[in-house]
Amino acid sequence: MPIATVNPTTGETLKTFDALGKAEIEERLVRAEAAFREYRTSTFPRRAELLRAAADLLEADRDDIARTMTIEMGKPIAQARAEAAKCVKAMRWYAEHAELLLADEHPFPADVEDSGGAHAVVRYRPLGPVLAVMPWNFPLWQVVRFAAPTLMAGNVGLLKHASNVPQTALYLEDLFRRAGFPVGCFQTLLVGSGAIADILRDPRIVAATLTGSEPAGRSVASIAGDVIKKTVLELGGSDPYVVMPSADLDKAVPTAVTARVQNNGQSCIAAKRFIVHTDVYDAFVAAFVQRMSALTVGDPMEEPTEVGPLSSEQGRRDLEELVDDARGRGAAVLCGGGRPEGQPVGWFYEPTVLADITPDMRIHDEEAFGPVASVYRVADLDEAVRVANDTPFGLSSNVWTRDADEQERCARDLEAGCVYFNGMTASHPGFPFGGTKRSGYGRELSGHGLREFCDATTIWHGVPPAGA
Repeated sequence: MPIATVNPTTGETLKTFDALGKAEIEERLVRAEAAFREYRTSTFPRRAELLRAAADLLEADRDDIARTMTIEMGKPIAQARAEAAKCVKAMRWYAEHAELLLADEHPFPADVEDSGGAHAVVRYRPLGPVLAVMPWNFPLWQVVRFAAPTLMAGNVGLLKHASNVPQTALYLEDLFRRAGFPVGCFQTLLVGSGAIADILRDPRIVAATLTGSEPAGRSVASIAGDVIKKTVLELGGSDPYVVMPSADLDKAVPTAVTARVQNNGQSCIAAKRFIVHTDVYDAFVAAFVQRMSALTVGDPMEEPTEVGPLSSEQGRRDLEELVDDARGRGAAVLCGGGRPEGQPVGWFYEPTVLADITPDMRIHDEEAFGPVASVYRVADLDEAVRVANDTPFGLSSNVWTRDADEQERCARDLEAGCVYFNGMTASHPGFPFGGTKRSGYGRELSGHGLREFCDATTIWHGVPPAGA
C-alpha cells in the first residue's frame, strides 16, 4: 500500500511520501536508543512539563489537525475536533497522575521480615524504545493514548502509522519536538507494513503495541514472541448492545445510533450487534431504523454531516461483501444496504440495519467496519447473554437495563473487557481499556496502561538503606 493522503470524499490522491530506506530507519533507531539513555533519568515533573506543553500546542492546533484527519480518513469534522480535544485531555491527565501511579510500592512489612530483609520496595522502571503500530480510524487518539503514558513512564516511542494518514503521523512527531522533548523521544517511521518485522526484531526495540486488525495483531505477536518481547494488542470488536424491557428507550435508541455510526461506523468499540428483548424489540427497532434512515450522509467537512465516507475503496468493498452475503442468506435489510444516491464519487455507504441474522452469515462472526447494524430478537436475559458472547471478539459491551440483578448478571457473565450500563462505550484516560478473546490482550489507559511498558523491579535491602 503506498504511503499517501488519498481523500476518501473524492478519491483524489493529494500527496505521496517515500518510504524510509534501511539507512534512514537505522538512524532513527540509533536516535531512539540514545534518547532513552538520557530521557529515562528525567524527573516526573520535567516529563509532565513537556507533556503539558504538547497538550497546549495541540489545543492551539486543534482546528488545523482536525481538517488534516478529515481529509486523510473522512471522519466528520466535528468528530475530528472532538478527537483532538480528547487527546489534550489525556495528555493533561497523565501529566497530572503518572508520578502517583508509578510511585514505589511497599510490600507488607511481614513479608519483608519473612524474607529476611530490612527494607523492600517495588519500583516501576522504563523499558526502552517501544514500537507502536497504529491504525487510521482514530489517527490522533490511538497514538496519543500510547504516547502519553509511554513518555511519562520514561520510555521513548517509534510510530509506524497507517499508510493512509502520513500527514497526521508526521504532525505527531513534530508536536512532541515543538513541545521540547529531547530529540529521538518520539519519532514517526514512514514505512510500509513489510518493514515492521525487521524493526521489531531489532534488539534496540524492547516492546511493541498494536491497534488494528486481527491478522496484523497475530503477525506482530508471533514476531515479538519469537524474540521474547512484550506486546499489547487491541484488535477488532463486534460489541453487543443489549436492550432489556426496563430500558429507557428514549435514551437507548439515539445512543444506539451514535454508538453504531460514530466515526462513520469505523470504530472497534462501536456497538455492532443490537440484542433486544422481545418485549421492546418492535418499538426499539422501529425507532432505531427511523433514526438510522434520517442520518445526514455527505461531505465530512460540512458541519451538518453525521456520516462521511469510509476510509478506503477496499473498506467499502469489504463492507458490501458482508451485507451482500447476509442478504443472500436471508437477512432482512430494514434500511440502507448500498451506496447512497447522489454520491457519484467518494467511498460512501448508507447507514444500514439488518435483521434475521443467522450463524451461517459472515456478519454473525465478522466485524462490520462501517455504518451497518445487526439486530437480534431474544426472549430473556439468558438468551441475550448467550448471543452477546457468541462472537470471537470481546472488546466492550453495552447493556440497557435499570434492573440491578440484570446489571450484576451482565457484569459477571459478559465476555468483554468493558461493560457499560445505560450508556455507550467510550475510552477515558482514567479507565483501563482493552479486550479479551480475539480482541487482544493487555490494557491501555489508566494506571494499567501506564505500567504495561514498565519493569516492576523488586529492590530489597538486607540492612536499612541510609536515611531510611
